[in-house]
Amino acid sequence: MDRVPLVDYLVLGDAEDEDPYLVAHECAGCGARYFDRRSACAGCSGQDFLDVKVSRTGTLRTFTIVSFAAKGVPVPFVAGVVDCDGTSVRGNIVNVEPDPGHVTLGMKVRLTTVPVGTDSAGTEAVGYGFEPAA
Repeated sequence: MDRVPLVDYLVLGDAEDEDPYLVAHECAGCGARYFDRRSACAGCSGQDFLDVKVSRTGTLRTFTIVSFAAKGVPVPFVAGVVDCDGTSVRGNIVNVEPDPGHVTLGMKVRLTTVPVGTDSAGTEAVGYGFEPAA
């Protein structure tokens, strides 16, 4: 089955050799990191960027339990911000009960992929989230 990443900064990797990871655009001038395309850095106005691999593990810095969402989106789910060795990453916290008894600030998490749909040709779209680290 063919697989495609839902966002361009998710690299699916090779199941045998490399785990999936995220890629950020790092400003060569000040080191600020962005996931979206930038013409200039918001921090220093620099225009040179390097692609850098983001750590696959991190610490949950903030989260919310979403109880209401668009039609067709299953709730509740946990949306969070993860500090991946200094890079702030927004993503859902998956593979955990969506309640404060199971999700806590400071918990260690790791990047994982989640299927988000399959088209009529059988191509699977793949997103990312973070799950509790063992």
